[in-house]
Amino acid sequence: QVQLQESGPGLVKPSQTLSLTCTVSSGSITASYYHWGWIRQPPGKGLEWMGIISYDGRAYYGPSLKSRTSISRDTSKNQFSLQLTSVTPEDTAVYYCSAYYRYTTYWGQGTLVTVSS
Repeated sequence: QVQLQESGPGLVKPSQTLSLTCTVSSGSITASYYHWGWIRQPPGKGLEWMGIISYDGRAYYGPSLKSRTSISRDTSKNQFSLQLTSVTPEDTAVYYCSAYYRYTTYWGQGTLVTVSS
């Protein structure tokens, strides 16, 4: 079973770039038909799908954050990463990395990122 672990700073200053990494174990990020993504949940709000990167490196983004979001991967480390630019306090959220294979979704445990000066 695929296991996911998020890592990165828990505090980011406004206007800076939020960077998170997801380390994948018990599976390869290049395995066919897997997609790897990021989802966030601001306090008191619902889940927001941010984007995915496919097993062959193609990235797709949700419309609301598309202009500020970048998802990349490092196949040598079996990791994929999220960058969110020009953050504001409204970007404070629990960020989850996720994996999708056919009808199954795997989740990381989530990491709280607070945007504050």
